[in-house]
Amino acid sequence: MGNKKFFFSILIAGILGGIVTIAGTKYFFPDKNYVFVDKNTPAKNINYSNPKYPFNLTKAADAGTKVVVHIRAEESAQKARKRLRKDPWGGYFPDIFDFGNNHEFYRMKGGGSGVIYSKDGYIITNNHVVDFADDILVTLPDKREYKARKIGTDPSTDLAVIKIDETNLPVVPLADSDKAKLGEWVVAVGNPFDYLTSSVTAGIISAIGRNINIIRDDHALEEFIQTDAAVNPGNSGGALLDANGNLLGITSAIATPTGSYAGYSFAIPSNLMKKVADKIIENGGDLSLKPSLGVSAATIDKEIKKKLNLKLDSGVYIDEVMTGSSAEFAGILPGDIIVGADGKEIRKFEDLREILNFVKIGDILNFKIFRDNKYINLRVKLKQSL
Repeated sequence: MGNKKFFFSILIAGILGGIVTIAGTKYFFPDKNYVFVDKNTPAKNINYSNPKYPFNLTKAADAGTKVVVHIRAEESAQKARKRLRKDPWGGYFPDIFDFGNNHEFYRMKGGGSGVIYSKDGYIITNNHVVDFADDILVTLPDKREYKARKIGTDPSTDLAVIKIDETNLPVVPLADSDKAKLGEWVVAVGNPFDYLTSSVTAGIISAIGRNINIIRDDHALEEFIQTDAAVNPGNSGGALLDANGNLLGITSAIATPTGSYAGYSFAIPSNLMKKVADKIIENGGDLSLKPSLGVSAATIDKEIKKKLNLKLDSGVYIDEVMTGSSAEFAGILPGDIIVGADGKEIRKFEDLREILNFVKIGDILNFKIFRDNKYINLRVKLKQSL
């Protein structure tokens, strides 16, 4: 009998202890969740990556490092002598620290990057990397070295094309830069500081169509892709690629108070690059020798429309036509509104300037003009700037 009382006492104590434990847990840890696992359920691998946001950028890095070359550019002795002759002082004043021991004149030199554009050796780089040079050495990613010749330059977009004598070179497909989106992942490949060759950095597109007034040219055309991929001196002329390894642009500049990367870099978009590069390959030479339409014009906005009582909401209003200009010979008049050129719509002055940027002296453009409440077509043969 005593044993039974003892057994029931232990049982009742155990039950009361369990109740107190559960009540205490609920009181002191009210938010605690307990999960009971079925041991017979097999474990599953879960993929948290989203294919729309490819954080693995190895494909782009691999593509870029195969086509980005290292460029060393130097002014030849002959060219340096010509530059010295143009010196207003005639180059007659020697370096005061020379002490007569070194009579070698200064030859400009520099380095940068380039991107293989075609299998037969055309390479795109920045104008500022090679504009001063006529001795150009290209080193491929596999360390082969070649003397390169300059095919042509375009100071207005800071682009240049050089060529080496080689075939079967690797190339990457071009992206449609007009479809680039803010926040899109990009990879920059270049040769920062001239010795960290084939360096890869990544970031996102932070602005599109950026004009930073960095190109010192009367016909400057800036519509940079801005990114936060780290870029430094030596990256100029390198590649900006999308996450799939397509060439999205040519690295050109950085915004910095120090001379080194400070958060933002800028690339010439691939669509603009292709137009310029193809034009240089076709014609060669310096594309800064451009034809001129010979007009004073402005984009139609609300203020101009109201002030001049115009019928159109967009287009380029011709305020003045220069005497002897291409426009005058074609019959363009003050008060005309240009709304199209060679089948492309002209909504603002920048549209017209972009078309004129890719024509040469002697080309003929077909303009669509709004005059006296009706549309007319005029053929304009482009002449050199007056």
